[in-house]
Amino acid sequence: MQRWFFLQEQKKVKKHKPKVIEGMSAQKEKLENLVMSQEWVFTVLVPNLGPKERVYLSGSTAELGEWDVKKIVPLEPKEGTDLWSTRVTIPNTCDVFYRYAICLVNEDTKNIIVRRWEVNIHPRVIKENAQSPSTDIFGEFKGDQKINRGWLTSQTLVQFKFMNEPLKLKSRLTNRIMLIKVTPVNLSFGTEGHHEDSQSTDTQEGESPLGVNVEVSTLDNDPQLCQLQPQAQFGREYRANDVLLINVFASDHKILAYLIDFYSHSSRAAMDDPPYHVGYTYVLPNMFKPSEGALELPVTCNVKHRPLGTVNFEYLIVHPLKENICNLQVSYAKHWDPTWTGLEVGHRGLGASFKTKEGNAIRENTIASLKQAAASGADLLEFDVQLSKDMIPVIYHDFHVCISMKRKKEVDFAEMLELPVKDLTLEHLQKLKVYHLVEGRNHEILFFDDDLEEHQPFPTLEDTLKSIDLHVGFNIELKWTMELNDGTFELNNPFDMNVYVDKVLEVVLKNAGERRIVFSCFNPDICTMVRNKQNKYPVMFLTVGVTNKYQPYRDPRCLTIPAAVQNAISSDILGIVVHTEDLLRDPTQVKLATDAGLVIFCWGDDNNDKNTIKKLKEMGLHAVIYDKLDQFTTKQVKESIFLVEARESQRELMTLAAMEELSPSGASSTSQSSFEPTHQPYLDLDVRKHLQQHSTVTSLESLASSIDLSDRNLKRNRDIIMNIEKESQVKEQRKSFFGLFPSGDAAKGSPKKSRRDS
Repeated sequence: MQRWFFLQEQKKVKKHKPKVIEGMSAQKEKLENLVMSQEWVFTVLVPNLGPKERVYLSGSTAELGEWDVKKIVPLEPKEGTDLWSTRVTIPNTCDVFYRYAICLVNEDTKNIIVRRWEVNIHPRVIKENAQSPSTDIFGEFKGDQKINRGWLTSQTLVQFKFMNEPLKLKSRLTNRIMLIKVTPVNLSFGTEGHHEDSQSTDTQEGESPLGVNVEVSTLDNDPQLCQLQPQAQFGREYRANDVLLINVFASDHKILAYLIDFYSHSSRAAMDDPPYHVGYTYVLPNMFKPSEGALELPVTCNVKHRPLGTVNFEYLIVHPLKENICNLQVSYAKHWDPTWTGLEVGHRGLGASFKTKEGNAIRENTIASLKQAAASGADLLEFDVQLSKDMIPVIYHDFHVCISMKRKKEVDFAEMLELPVKDLTLEHLQKLKVYHLVEGRNHEILFFDDDLEEHQPFPTLEDTLKSIDLHVGFNIELKWTMELNDGTFELNNPFDMNVYVDKVLEVVLKNAGERRIVFSCFNPDICTMVRNKQNKYPVMFLTVGVTNKYQPYRDPRCLTIPAAVQNAISSDILGIVVHTEDLLRDPTQVKLATDAGLVIFCWGDDNNDKNTIKKLKEMGLHAVIYDKLDQFTTKQVKESIFLVEARESQRELMTLAAMEELSPSGASSTSQSSFEPTHQPYLDLDVRKHLQQHSTVTSLESLASSIDLSDRNLKRNRDIIMNIEKESQVKEQRKSFFGLFPSGDAAKGSPKKSRRDS
């Protein structure tokens, strides 16, 4: 009360001596500091923590680390409870946003390993001038669990893949069901942990070196087996035709060897007897290639130490991104609004232009084709990304191109040379006269567009992100070679897989802004990489399934839609992109995917028909990828669904701001909860259809004119809005969208189809 008294009696204070005035100024400054900030107690209930796991906090202010993983704030446990808490000074001048994460800390390097974190689209919020802290429940928002697995911040993933009948043992063991277990062994002599034999009752954590985590999954009709789970004491059972995946997460994989044990149950054993140890083999770190490969190793008898046979397996090594690009601000990796169904996706822009003589009039995978598809109302644009020789991500479908040493107008087709895209630099690809394989093999030029800049092939991924309307989403297919069932590859000697994925992700994460991004790939290992290297964008597994049109792949995960569903669950990705031929053969497979909680798109030549597109949407497909979107779309208003939603959200935000000015007392809240926007009509399908009947409105000036101005204050707000300069309009609109929309989840030779035309 005394401080407020002095603030109210400023005229009397002026009569005092200067020394006293200084004291009053200090008291006033201290008071202002108290008003500007306060100490807040963060408390969260976290049951079922694993060994050495701790709870951390990240948020929007400097005191909370500004979402940076390296600056997260630790919480301390309350003894005898599942509660964790900490005190942090927060500002009172703005809303404070925050999330919780469960992490491990490498004691040697102090690196943070995020195991699980809250991924609600709108983070928790402390409203401006809030006074009453409350206890949060980790991951819980209005009864829903919003928790995702972490990503590779500093650790490495080594995945062992046992499939295609990996064991070849002596005849007496041939028909036995085996259990396979992978145990990391520390090669830093003098620091290795204690290792027990197969009869030990120790837990897996007791056997693994510090900071190493082992998880397993089996692709099976049982979703529980598909999900990654901690490895059991005797490993996981392997049956004929199984796909068994064992993931080892380690801070330093180069100092680890791997002991692979094989167990089996004796025919004379009781039901509760443990399996006996059949044999083992060792994998040393110098046996691995940088990213992927296969090994065939001897299996040694556990008793007589003699050879029992061999084991064949493939492996994948996933390294973290070198740059610390990802943070804890937001994740769309598993986010899909339930109203986003039947979305229109432009295949390679406006469509493939070389598959038939009636191909699209605009060259595929060019800026012009993508822009035309966007103008035709595409919700998402699908295109293919490869790397040039100088490691620049470019947009192109086929692995090979044809070039001629002649000048552009003096082409001698007899001298056409087929080269891989990866062997030409960006300058070569963009400045040389490059022909599509169809043009080169048929000696026929299909496009005469050399003078049209946006019609040129090989636009860079970065330029594409900057050139297309931000409200149109991208379905980026990562183009990677696949092994066919005859042992041949679509492209030989590709780039290192980690290098390729890193180059693409760096461009997207730095340039996507608020655009909605979905990654996809036919190669399941690429999907695993993209999911584990970043935490922001969703990943979808492309599959061919059962088909008469294409040569099958060797990987069993690619052969059927059920296998694709199982792999998507195991990889913890958003969904699958299936071949329509297989989907029309058995439409019940749509429900198989959606019942598993997956998003499902479809691709294929069958989609290039209005009736088929309509049927696919009625089947419940979340998106349909097809050619000639300008001809086949059924939209009355040619605009992306994300633009419709953005416009409606902007309208609501402006209305809310105007109403808050009428009732300043209601502008702040003292409750601490997850931020929830006001009711958004565009989430209602009926209202959304009504909105699509109106023409596109993109400026704030137009948005303001659509608000119901029923009183003098609202009219004044409209006048203020309409006086904002054009550049400020765009900036403010983007800021308003922040947090509501994503920032972004042929082989050489004969004309035989070996590459999927998606």
